[in-house]
Amino acid sequence: MINGQRTPARREYEVFLAAIAAIGLYVLDDSFLQPEPGRSAGDHVASGTIPVLVLVAAALVYPRVRAGARGVLAICLGGTALGAGIAVPVRHAIIDTPTGDDYTGILATLAGLVLLFVGVLTLWRSRRGGSRKRRYGRRALIGIVGAVVAFELVAPIAFGFGITHKARSPVSATDLIRPYEEISLRTSDGLRLAGWYVPSRNGASVIAFPGRSGPVDHARMLIRHGYGVLLFDRRGEGESDGDANLFGWGGDKDVQAAISFLRSRPDVHAGRIGGLGLSVGGELMLETAAKTDALRAVVSEGAGFRSIREASQLPGASRWLLFPQNVALTATTALFANEGPPPNLKELVARIAPRPVFLIYAKHGQGGEELNPDYYEAATGSKELWKIDDASHTGGLDARPAEYERRVVAFFDRALLDK
Repeated sequence: MINGQRTPARREYEVFLAAIAAIGLYVLDDSFLQPEPGRSAGDHVASGTIPVLVLVAAALVYPRVRAGARGVLAICLGGTALGAGIAVPVRHAIIDTPTGDDYTGILATLAGLVLLFVGVLTLWRSRRGGSRKRRYGRRALIGIVGAVVAFELVAPIAFGFGITHKARSPVSATDLIRPYEEISLRTSDGLRLAGWYVPSRNGASVIAFPGRSGPVDHARMLIRHGYGVLLFDRRGEGESDGDANLFGWGGDKDVQAAISFLRSRPDVHAGRIGGLGLSVGGELMLETAAKTDALRAVVSEGAGFRSIREASQLPGASRWLLFPQNVALTATTALFANEGPPPNLKELVARIAPRPVFLIYAKHGQGGEELNPDYYEAATGSKELWKIDDASHTGGLDARPAEYERRVVAFFDRALLDK
């Protein structure tokens, strides 16, 4: 136990308290004082309260445990703060200029570095008794256990924070072959989404998703064939309101808003709205199509897993080796997103029939793309599956431009025009 005198242990505790106070300040600032546009403090009760309670508990426990436990606690908290800080406020400061809670975030990142130093120093100084062989053997064992804990627990917690706090990237005008209109969408939960729309020349339109930069080449491909194309920034990204979520949790509301916009357009005939989604965009297109028949056809490229619900179905040993990590990642994402994970994609795909689905994935993809054959088997209506051996994640159009255009356009022609 650390006493009240100005001993080295007491100074260590004071440094620990100062560091976690800086981290707590960032959590409160991010959740309650400076929420994202379109959001309020009331939307972040869990993400703002639970981490602060954890920090308070750490402050109470720290002086009451042995040096080894103190070192582990400091390293875990420091690694989490450092990883989250690099992923969000530091990255934002690099790609843009620091704003809002970035300043307290950078302070929390520095606090994470301090906690790592305190933790390593405390562990190194603890338990010096015994032979040199025993001391270094013990330290090696601690290092191995620490690496496992960092991989399975600390890293996914930091990553989960980054998933729900993606730094916004600026949106620049681009050439879509034909003029586009600046449009604004309104979601069912009150968010404003910014986008562009190229009117249709054949009576059908396709939502190319996500963002206004990623699917630009796909948009041009469809525009050349007369399709209207809607591009927009999903919640929390670009110029749209809301909190970011790289896994797309809650993003089906964004696609629903896009569908409502297209259904109101005079250039789009009834029943002629399709969706082309890349990566998380593909996952959200599948989820939205399972919830509404207004989306008449879906091309999903690079869909993978969004939570432990799909990750637990990964093939091979990775399912078990990464199980603790994926549980921690799902739980952390739920905490900072202030909502639970969406339904399993395998269950959702089965609800889309009789509307057609075209699943595309890369042999050397990422994030669970190897689950696409399972999604294909689950689909009960008209369906296609294309594995592109020489493509990277969502790189089908780059790897096979002519074949990709021929197959995707033919799919939409059959689903949206042949009526």
